[in-house]
Amino acid sequence: MEIDWKALQVKATEAMKKSYSPYSKFPVGVAALVSDGRVISGCNVENASYGLTLCAECSLVSELIMSGGGRLIAVVCVDKDGNLLSPCGRCRQLLYEHGGDSLELLTPEGPKNMTVILPWGFGPKDLN
Repeated sequence: MEIDWKALQVKATEAMKKSYSPYSKFPVGVAALVSDGRVISGCNVENASYGLTLCAECSLVSELIMSGGGRLIAVVCVDKDGNLLSPCGRCRQLLYEHGGDSLELLTPEGPKNMTVILPWGFGPKDLN
């Protein structure tokens, strides 16, 4: 499946504009290509109780499940200026759960798969 990284970055930037980030003033958007060809997105949603804040990747994974499931193939995460961001450790784990080793993340150095982004990733296969 061909990955249109530019289109994913545009979609992530559009999602970022819907962010609810009144506390940090740090809106984040994310977009992903799904194994069935869908493009999904998400944004961060903050909470006055900071620990309850949802990262953009949380809403992306919720959208994945709510819209029919599948596997994540490619992900782009951006800041308020549309610049590429690296997901936090928690979010790397969320992405790995739904994309595995072959999931690609766009970085400033180009696409990197999850074996680089989350070395020794722990997932469903480790529970067998």
